[in-house]
Amino acid sequence: MIKSISSGLSLERTRKWQDRIGDVIAGKLKRNALYDTIMVDGLEISRVIPRDETSANVILYIHGGGYLCGGAKYARGFATVLASRLGCKVFAPIYRLAPEHPFPSAPEDVYKAYKHLVEVQGIAPDKIVLCGESAGGGLCYSLCQMLRERGDRMPAGIVAISPWTDLTLSGKSYKENENCDPSMTKSRLEHYAKEYMGTEDKEAYKNPLASPLFASLSDMPPSLIFVGGDEVMLDDSVQLHRLLEAQGARSRIVIEPSMWHAYPLYNIKENEKVFSIISGFLRVVAPNNKKLRWMALDNSAKIYPAARTSTWSNVFRISATLSEKIDKECLKSALDIVVRRFPSIAVRLKTGVFWYYIEEIPSTPDIMDEKSYPLSRMAFDDIRKCAFRVIVYKSRIAIEFFHALTDGSGGLVFLKTLVAEYLKLKYGIGVPATQGVLNTLEEPKASELEDSFMKIDSRVQAKRSDTLAYKLDGTRELDGFRTNTTFIFDTEELISRAKGYGVTLTAYMSAMLARACMLVQAKEVKNPRRRKMIKILIPVNLRKIYDSETLRNFVFYVCPGVDPRLGEYSVAELCKSFSSQMALMINEKQLSSRISKNVKSEKTMILKLAPLFLKNLVMKMIFNAVGERTSSFTFSNLGAVELPEEMKDYVKRMDLILGVQSFAPYNTAFISYGGKANLNIIRNIKEPKLERALYEVLKGEGIRPCVESNGR
Repeated sequence: MIKSISSGLSLERTRKWQDRIGDVIAGKLKRNALYDTIMVDGLEISRVIPRDETSANVILYIHGGGYLCGGAKYARGFATVLASRLGCKVFAPIYRLAPEHPFPSAPEDVYKAYKHLVEVQGIAPDKIVLCGESAGGGLCYSLCQMLRERGDRMPAGIVAISPWTDLTLSGKSYKENENCDPSMTKSRLEHYAKEYMGTEDKEAYKNPLASPLFASLSDMPPSLIFVGGDEVMLDDSVQLHRLLEAQGARSRIVIEPSMWHAYPLYNIKENEKVFSIISGFLRVVAPNNKKLRWMALDNSAKIYPAARTSTWSNVFRISATLSEKIDKECLKSALDIVVRRFPSIAVRLKTGVFWYYIEEIPSTPDIMDEKSYPLSRMAFDDIRKCAFRVIVYKSRIAIEFFHALTDGSGGLVFLKTLVAEYLKLKYGIGVPATQGVLNTLEEPKASELEDSFMKIDSRVQAKRSDTLAYKLDGTRELDGFRTNTTFIFDTEELISRAKGYGVTLTAYMSAMLARACMLVQAKEVKNPRRRKMIKILIPVNLRKIYDSETLRNFVFYVCPGVDPRLGEYSVAELCKSFSSQMALMINEKQLSSRISKNVKSEKTMILKLAPLFLKNLVMKMIFNAVGERTSSFTFSNLGAVELPEEMKDYVKRMDLILGVQSFAPYNTAFISYGGKANLNIIRNIKEPKLERALYEVLKGEGIRPCVESNGR
């Protein structure tokens, strides 16, 4: 109906009809805003001020209308909606229209309006967000090209609604959606393009300032694009989004099925979601000076601040080695972007009356240089400022996390997202938000921030008591030095060996480490009857078991082991024993009964009301009694790392390193990527006991790994 009515109108009547649409769009929201007009060298700019102004940001709204339509009344319509819904001032330039004023009058007027905001109104570019629909959406990108070419600072972001970005109308959707678009036709757009450009020469339509799809968009601000699934201009938005990402710009596209051209302008139910997304986008690209978000520690994290000592903090490292030397300035820029996406990880530890809690960091931490060893002690004063650190060494990016923030899976998502943003900025490539890379233009989902432990409940709570395990020992490094030794395997070879024994890779490697530990104990404890259990602490990722998306801690531990007093064990026997024990321990019912014990304890009124210093004493006693003392060391297998195809040529290696245990000198971690599997063994003693024994065990299996170390 809209299509048939508007198609038969003259240009004068179409302009009047569009102004009436502006009144309809604003509707009842007019009472929520104040209006005035600014004149800048003959250019009229409508200013809409919300009565309830809650944001320091400013929107420069560029109206649509095919470059031929759109007066002050129409522009004020959606400007009123933006101001009322988002709580910020909106400036809407009433740029000159074709055919009276053909290209490039419109982009020049929009540029004049932007310069007025910055130079006269005194608004910082990082507080300005562009918003435009249809032709106005295309003008957003024309403006940014002009700013780039003239050496001006870019705005904070662009909200493009059904942007018209290709005046040649080359997209397939112009034909495929011809019958289902209720408001727009290809023939009308052809007429608009001809009148705007003042020619029928299609080559002229490819001017980048007229058709941004033919422009270089590598330095564009972050984009949020909305488009209807039924509109003829669908491909303009889809191709724009792909081009932005391919050239390293940040972009998010929202395609609403069955919706028409510029649907967010209209007062329909679906627009509640639209404005929620726009609000989130503004908080990401142009954050206000808001109160820092805080949250309670998750159930498993509460033990870590309490268990720390003056010489030990529970810290782990995940790193990615790239193909070229790291540009630290570029990495800092990427980190500035990423920390806003992870409000449960980019945090500092705070002390409350009853519990520790975490709070968003007020500013991005500096990039640190590597020391002679990984995972140096993270002082508690440092954790209070920022509970993670980013470290660069040549071509390697490493992130070290205080374990109260997250586990290996959450840390890996943070690292992947940081590396992806770095590659976008450094090389101008597009990286999609897949394989654990998050879209930094999206706000965190509630499911990412939840304490998933609190959803687990079991009628039966398992006991915490367990037998103590054998601990390796040696001559401690007095200066705190950590020796990290990396065994580098061919992943397929290890998988083949594990399959040969009918076990998983985790069970196989645990058995190898247990065998090595048994050899060390046999050498140091001659009497078999005095030997202790060999037990390996294995973290289990609970996300798949309990269907969780949390980025916080959500692992639990199983502790399979063998008793050397019973005699010698072959590799086959160890594999079978570890596999069987893990199968019995790793199931939802068994895990729930053990986790519920911790959850129920946290919910008891006595513990809730106990002051923090008393809780710390109790938790430290529990940790010392049944924590790491019940295992010989940890073996953490983060599994096979998958990356988007666009990143694979740049990322050459991945590593996971755990800090040493508080009561023992060793810990081990395993990760595989690109056909290689890296086992990192860290120690704080001088003697490489476990490493040598493991090498002998592997040699007996016919496996000859490559070995690296930072040893003195």
